[in-house]
Amino acid sequence: MPALLRYTVITPVRDEAKYIERTIESVAAQTVPVHRWVVVDDGSTDGTGEILDRHAAKYPWMTVVHRNNRGFRSAGGGVMEAFHAGYAVAGDDWDFLVKLDGDLSFSKDYFEACFKRFQQDPKLGLAGGTICQLEDGRLRVDSVGDPPFHVRGATKIYRRECLASTGLPVKAPGWDTIDEVKANLHGWTTRTFPDLKLIQHKPTGAAAGKWRDAMKNGRANYMTGYHPAFMLAKCARRALRQPLLVESTALMTGYLSGYFKRLPRQADEATVRYIRQQQMRRLMKRDSIYG
Repeated sequence: MPALLRYTVITPVRDEAKYIERTIESVAAQTVPVHRWVVVDDGSTDGTGEILDRHAAKYPWMTVVHRNNRGFRSAGGGVMEAFHAGYAVAGDDWDFLVKLDGDLSFSKDYFEACFKRFQQDPKLGLAGGTICQLEDGRLRVDSVGDPPFHVRGATKIYRRECLASTGLPVKAPGWDTIDEVKANLHGWTTRTFPDLKLIQHKPTGAAAGKWRDAMKNGRANYMTGYHPAFMLAKCARRALRQPLLVESTALMTGYLSGYFKRLPRQADEATVRYIRQQQMRRLMKRDSIYG
């Protein structure tokens, strides 16, 4: 591990008072110390901001940015608006940029282990660990069924050169797929490390509810530029999940809403062409980023 390796972490948070101190403890304990950590309080009303300020007074590498409360939680886009606000004050002195959620805990050697993987693969541009839920004292992987190129938005590590070629993630739903598709389009690889686990203490989609969360994902698939045939196949695979048809119906409803409302795609034309090409290759059982 190079002694001069530097990484900057940006954490958008909103009403995470129940969980944020676990994340602070995990970051502070890392065997490869963080160079700078920018935590963006996106209008919290539960005391999150006060907790952050108290800890920032102890740690010189921790900076807190407070944003005004917009009055509602903006799924997808709000997270990236806060991330961009953090990036604006993060400085440019880093080798890796990390997007990290504020409801996670992880081992003290998590980042050290991740950076070793990056060193072993110079073409690895974007990666992160496996998100898990703690149930009855056991870890349950929360990302079963994700494609091999996908890295959960809760923990993304961007190599500097990769981010320079793709640009910052878009401020819209689907950002956490568009970024990795663009990375693959530009010749980088992206992947999740199955053996490096993080505990997410707030269940995915808990703030929105399962139906609304699936609808949000369907809308994000539209924003990303998913091929209609691939989307049909995806919904068909999810149809038998309990409760029957609920997730698949919500996914398709969210996806079609983009057409009905004539929403603009958030991915550029080259990225949309690339992901649709890869999805059709997958449907025809040919090699693709989907495996």
